[in-house]
Amino acid sequence: MAFQYDKYLRNDKLPHIWCPGCGYGIILKALIRAIDALGWSKDETVIASGIGCASRLPGYVDFNTIHTTHGRSLAFATGIKLANSKLKVIVLGGDGDMSAIGGNHLIHACRRNIDLSLLVLNNNIYGMTGGQFSPTTPTGCNATTAPYGMTENNFDISNLAIGAGASFVARTSSFHVAQMEDLMKKTFQHKGFSMLEIISGCPTGFGRRNKQPEGFDALEWQKKNATPLTRYNAMTGEERAGRFSTGILHEADRPEYIEVYDRTVGLKDA
Repeated sequence: MAFQYDKYLRNDKLPHIWCPGCGYGIILKALIRAIDALGWSKDETVIASGIGCASRLPGYVDFNTIHTTHGRSLAFATGIKLANSKLKVIVLGGDGDMSAIGGNHLIHACRRNIDLSLLVLNNNIYGMTGGQFSPTTPTGCNATTAPYGMTENNFDISNLAIGAGASFVARTSSFHVAQMEDLMKKTFQHKGFSMLEIISGCPTGFGRRNKQPEGFDALEWQKKNATPLTRYNAMTGEERAGRFSTGILHEADRPEYIEVYDRTVGLKDA
């Protein structure tokens, strides 16, 4: 029997705003299935987002959702989690939202190791506002603000999160649907700050300028270049060119911020 998505959707908000070929619809459906598989109720689930194509996703799902200012969703989510630590709080945003204007909030959420789950939908571009390059746009790729090719070095946002102290970091792509759903569940179940980077395509903002004009082209690229972490680590630097590692990239057992805070101020026994 086919999965029934309707009970989790705000059908009055449809149709969605995403372009044909965008990978975000695939991600939305995987998110719903992952939450359903964990048995979370709508009342205990909170999804926060900022601004951008990816950040429109919470508006389509029938959970407790909050659409915040650009780059500030982690700050809002931190407040929500501190107010009621029993809530399951998911933060969702694009690569620009999380690594540019929101980069400082990302670093400190990782450092604190607060019990939030972050999904970064990385399509390497500012898709909503006109196709400007983002901090994750690969060097040499074109954008409206890089018509001759990107000259800056790009962020590896997963490595950034690991370096900043996140206790769980994973990566997948919108092509790898089964892996995506599995990693979402592991991300949501981890105690501490967890992040899942999802490589996705933007046929309009990125693809037309970088030989991926159709959504299918981006999926083919993901299929070809996604590399399991063990295999990726065994490759030479030359072999890694253009590829990205997938799977659980980092997992550590670290004290969670709210538990430490409660003990410090005497709300819980040491």
